[in-house]
Amino acid sequence: MTAPARILRGLRVFAADVAHGFFEITHNGFALVGLAVVFATFTLSVRPDLREVGELRLVGWLQARQADALGMLPDLTGIGRATAVDPGELPKQQAAVAFWLSRKYRVAPEPLGALVAEAYEIGLRAKFDPTLILAVMAVESGFNPFAQSPVGAQGLMQVMTKVHGDKYESFGGVLAAFDPVSNLRVGVKVLQECVSRAGSIEGGLRMYVGAFNQPDDGGYADKVLAEHARLRQVAAGKPVPTQSAPVPLRTEAPAGEQRVTAASLS
Repeated sequence: MTAPARILRGLRVFAADVAHGFFEITHNGFALVGLAVVFATFTLSVRPDLREVGELRLVGWLQARQADALGMLPDLTGIGRATAVDPGELPKQQAAVAFWLSRKYRVAPEPLGALVAEAYEIGLRAKFDPTLILAVMAVESGFNPFAQSPVGAQGLMQVMTKVHGDKYESFGGVLAAFDPVSNLRVGVKVLQECVSRAGSIEGGLRMYVGAFNQPDDGGYADKVLAEHARLRQVAAGKPVPTQSAPVPLRTEAPAGEQRVTAASLS
């Protein structure tokens, strides 16, 4: 056998040995991986606590990677905290009211849709006109859930939190005054008590603003009743211009406010 033939044969033998070795290593590696998977599956099936820990760590790692990519930490639960619905999915009457209020008060229709739906639901349960509730909300805060007047009235319905703090206990405390739905429910409760004690809508509105025993409520009741009348027309499908800008928050308490709200309603 010539020298070149011996070299060629040696190379073939070497290549065959390398291929065989690679096959053995790969085969054994896959076998080890398979055994590891089987062992891990068995372990996680009998130890659900380990599976939960692993899932949490994996989710945390994925969120961290996503946060690095987006420059912020994602929170998929945020949608659950949002006070918003698509007004187009509401009944026709409620949708009309929501879109009209959105245009007039320059507030997004989605949160207004949620507030309108809540007002109608509360009104149905309490046998209270939902458009009156919305009119009070409009005049009091212009649908700003974080509004606060100089005298301490807070939230959508401008409830005197220091006077009616007990009404927020079932919502987790007085900070719920800045949760739109909680404030709306408490405000309606206070308004109902005012109307019941005063014996009329107008008298209840005067008591609500703290001017029941005063000669002048600053035009508050008239403003609410006028907005109420417009909202009833909108709900009935009639064209109503949005007219003027929202009424500003009350800037001072009538002389009898503390005595009326604290003594009569607390």
